[in-house]
Amino acid sequence: MVTGPRAAVREAAIAAALANMAAAQSAAQSAVILEGLADANSPLISSPETGLNVQRIAPGCLCCAGNLVLRVTLNRLLRRPPAQLFISLANAEHVDQLRSMLQQAPYGDLLDLDTDLQAQA
Repeated sequence: MVTGPRAAVREAAIAAALANMAAAQSAAQSAVILEGLADANSPLISSPETGLNVQRIAPGCLCCAGNLVLRVTLNRLLRRPPAQLFISLANAEHVDQLRSMLQQAPYGDLLDLDTDLQAQA
């Protein structure tokens, strides 16, 4: 999960992590779930050539109001599980509850949660 003060900062941190991952190993299929509206200057663009799948979810707490939308998006993505999945949160207030949900069935068997990526301004 990726937290940070603004969408642009979170997206830049994800792009940097993906670039580091690609430099360290062969570029594998990756997915990103972004909470919030699209930014015209986003470095994250879905592309079959790069293997990046970017999904956007309307703003709203993914633990509370956006939970159903997050689950539907996750279920679709996990039909063909990506090697790497980033979930960018507009508000990190409920990150522990979201992490707990992702550790329960069915997601607990499909996802290995890493440490959170803290995007810095």
